[in-house]
Amino acid sequence: MERIRLEFPEQRLVHRHAMTIRVSDINYGQHLGHDSVVSLAHEARGQAWQALGFPEWDVDGLMSIVSDLAVQYQGEGKLGDALVVETAMDPVSGKGLGVHHRLVRVGDGSVLATVRVGLVFAGPDGLAVPSARVSGEIERTVAALACEVAR
Repeated sequence: MERIRLEFPEQRLVHRHAMTIRVSDINYGQHLGHDSVVSLAHEARGQAWQALGFPEWDVDGLMSIVSDLAVQYQGEGKLGDALVVETAMDPVSGKGLGVHHRLVRVGDGSVLATVRVGLVFAGPDGLAVPSARVSGEIERTVAALACEVAR
């Protein structure tokens, strides 16, 4: 079976969110469950939108809707592991954009999973192009964090 390979675009980083693996995140194999990886990425995405100044259900008047999702599992997380979920955003392209997440265990820096989410934006009349303000906030944050990381 061929596995998918996802690249995390570090140069497009917009947010880092600290989390801890909870009892409810553990599956019968005693490690982080696949469904919880998606939930942790969703939480981090919501926090990233908040940090950009938009609740994810109101991105400057539009809803963000998941149009596709890919997950590459790369390691096992255990109960109580401290994580940082890094979020990167592609430039807005038409009516959507790609959002990338990387779940990193704080203790040893190992990557547990890389996630790519395709988002489309919609308003009351269907799919819509987001405002220039949305693109501007993403690009300003990417530029600011790139300068911070370069130091």
